[in-house]
Amino acid sequence: MSTEKLVRTANQIASFFKSYPEEQAVAGIRDHLAAFWTPHMRDTITTYANQKGDKLEPLVIKALRTFHAAESPIEKQVAGPRELGPLESDAG
Repeated sequence: MSTEKLVRTANQIASFFKSYPEEQAVAGIRDHLAAFWTPHMRDTITTYANQKGDKLEPLVIKALRTFHAAESPIEKQVAGPRELGPLESDAG
C-alpha cells in the first residue's frame, strides 16, 4: 500500500475518533493500528510522520508517538485464563 493511501486511511480512522475525548481518541487510533495494520504499514506511516507528516491529522501523529508503549489489544483477546486471571461473571 502506498504512503498516500496509508495517510488517507489513518486520517479516516482519526475522523471516526474525533468526537471522543483526546486521550481516548489517541488510544483508539493506536489500538486500531496495532490490531489491524501490518508492521510494514505501521513502519511506513511512522517514517512518514517523522520525516514530513504534513498531511496527517494531529491525532494520528499523537497516536504514533505513543505506539512504542502500546500493548496490542489482540493480546487481551487471545490470552488464556492463566494470563488474564480469574474472570468475574454476573450470570445468575
